[in-house]
Amino acid sequence: MKTVNANGAHIPQLGFGTFRMPETDVLSILPKALRTGFTHVDTAQIYENEAAVGEAIRQSGIARQNIFLTTKVWVANYGKDAFAASVEESLHKLKTDHVDLLLLHWPNEAVPLEVQIAELNAVRERGLARHIGVSNFNTALVAEAVRLSAAPLATNQVEYHPFLDQTKVREATESHGMALTAYFAMADGKVPNDPVLKEIGLAHGKSAAQVALRWLIQQPEVVALTKTSTQARLAENLDIFDFALTAEEVARIHKLARPDGRIVSPDGLAPVWDHAA
Repeated sequence: MKTVNANGAHIPQLGFGTFRMPETDVLSILPKALRTGFTHVDTAQIYENEAAVGEAIRQSGIARQNIFLTTKVWVANYGKDAFAASVEESLHKLKTDHVDLLLLHWPNEAVPLEVQIAELNAVRERGLARHIGVSNFNTALVAEAVRLSAAPLATNQVEYHPFLDQTKVREATESHGMALTAYFAMADGKVPNDPVLKEIGLAHGKSAAQVALRWLIQQPEVVALTKTSTQARLAENLDIFDFALTAEEVARIHKLARPDGRIVSPDGLAPVWDHAA
């Protein structure tokens, strides 16, 4: 598995995401994903499946040191009185003494960002997380988080797929030495049926989904998360490293972006998003 070097964090370019995945599905598919070749697993406190992720890793037989494990602190736990304890609880559920990457899940104006970043650094200094970063931050928040953090930030995990222009966010993270980790790569089911992606895939003997994943990881410092509960899809999702899109194909895919392409923007959590480039 190829990796992106983001401020010292070597993040596998393709990750297995567990958003909206019940514990039974995690226990069923994640051990198979790890045995198939996935080395990067992404979860979060709010997903309520960290315990299943930890058990699935144990069942897989893959050594913990060979897995890049990410979790995210939920916004209700950002205060000084809750942050470290919530991370310790996550580690207990995950059956590990550290995660490779710990993220702030969404912005939360109720707690000063300075406090959030200080707590993030504190758990890193204790060895509970090897690397730290943010998720769902706009470019202004990323810049402020970088300024406040003693340790370098590894990534900003955001929604990114062919129908959403994230050029500004990607360029901003790259300027700080960070990766952009893309979630919702399949655009909630829109990618597999898109005619442009299907046509490009036909030229390479690949599916539209593989084309979208390849488009993501072919961009500088971009990591892509995939998700499936079907074993047959595991190998397909991994099979994106044996071809490359042409500059013309990449440009065609970028042109699929549209003003209403954003899918995830929950009230009370979402920041003021950056306008498309």
